[in-house]
Amino acid sequence: MDEFMKAAIDEARKGLAEGGIPIGSVLVKDGKIIGRGHNQRVQKGSPTLHAEIDCLENAGRVGSYKNTVLYSTLMPCYLCSGAVVQFGIKKVIVGESATFPGGPEFMRSHGVEVTDLKNEECIKLMTDFIEANPKLWNEDIGEL
Repeated sequence: MDEFMKAAIDEARKGLAEGGIPIGSVLVKDGKIIGRGHNQRVQKGSPTLHAEIDCLENAGRVGSYKNTVLYSTLMPCYLCSGAVVQFGIKKVIVGESATFPGGPEFMRSHGVEVTDLKNEECIKLMTDFIEANPKLWNEDIGEL
């Protein structure tokens, strides 16, 4: 498995261990991780602290994002897809979109290359979580 997707999965597992939603993300520039994060909506009581947003926040100001790659265990939602477009990130690699379709068309329509790995570990992580926590999951995706 790609080392960067593995790092994103590690972030997702960290979030799960903290009692949160198991979604993780890393930002890569020049072959190095410059930011990492995980969904912390539960842990911090935040409506917007998704994995990708946490990752970007932790990366800090990096100047141009054009030569970065965002890895996420789950297809980014429209909030996070908007951040990708706003910051000019041109490549997003996701673990899966089977459990949540997200906004790949939106990103692609703005010139972002989106790759879905259909990773079984990512799918199982989310499937198990959704089965055990349907109310929390529905809150996270705005379907309560």
